[in-house]
Amino acid sequence: MTSLLSVRDLDVNIGSVRVAAGLGFDLAAGERLAILGRNGTGKTTLLATLAGLRAAEAGSVALCGESYEALGARRAAQLRGLLPQRHIDAFQSTVLETALTGRHPHLGRWQWEGREDERLAREALAAVDLAGLGSREVHTLSGGERQRLAIAALLAQQPRLYLLDEPLAHLDLNHQIAVLELLSRRAREEGVGIVMVLHDINLALRHADRALLLFGEGRTLEGPVAAVLTAESLSRLYGYPLREIPDGTGRHFVPA
Repeated sequence: MTSLLSVRDLDVNIGSVRVAAGLGFDLAAGERLAILGRNGTGKTTLLATLAGLRAAEAGSVALCGESYEALGARRAAQLRGLLPQRHIDAFQSTVLETALTGRHPHLGRWQWEGREDERLAREALAAVDLAGLGSREVHTLSGGERQRLAIAALLAQQPRLYLLDEPLAHLDLNHQIAVLELLSRRAREEGVGIVMVLHDINLALRHADRALLLFGEGRTLEGPVAAVLTAESLSRLYGYPLREIPDGTGRHFVPA
C-alpha cells in the first residue's frame, strides 16, 4: 500500500542549524505523528519541508507516492493541508469567508464557491465550536477563536494529509482535547494522516501513534510512541530529567 507521506534520507538545515540528517519514515493512512523538540530545533522548518514549501538539502519527500514537483501546486494543495503557527489577516473578512478559503484548491481559476462549498465550510465551523459566528469579522475574534477558525478552514479543505504547526496554541484545555479528538476521528474514520508539532508530552502520548523527536544538530528519533516516548529519550530531548508514572491504564511523564 502506498504511504500518504514517504520521507527518504532527508537532510534539512536552516542557516547554521542542522534540523535533520538522513531522516526517513513512512506515514500510513490513519496514522498520527507527533513532532517534539526544544525551541529552535527546527520543527516549523521541517514541517514546511514536509509540506513541499521548502527545499531540502538532500533526500526526498513523496505525497501519496508522488513528488511535489510531479504533483504540481494545485494537486498538492488538494492532498495536503498546512496549519501555520501564525495567521495574518491583511483584509477584512468574515468567519465564513475565511473558512471558505479552504475550498480554493478545489475551485477553478475563475470559479466562485457554491452551495456545497458553503455547506462544508459551515460543517467545519460547527466541528470546532464556531457555529453561528459565520458573519463575525475575523478581527473581532479572540486568539483561541482565530486558531479554531484556521483549523476549520483546513477541515473544509479536506486534505488527505494534515500538517499542523502547534495546533493547540491559544486554546483552552477543553478545546485542546476537542481538537485532538476531532483529528483522531478524522484519522480513524476517514483514513487521513496527521503530522502535528506538539509541546505537551502527555497529549502526544495519548493522541499520536508515532513520534518524531528533534534533538538538534541533525539527530532525530522516530517510531511508535511506546518505543520513542520514554523517560530516557525525553530527558535527553528536553535537557531535564523526566519520570514516567504508570496509572494502570496508561503512562504519564512528569519532571523528576
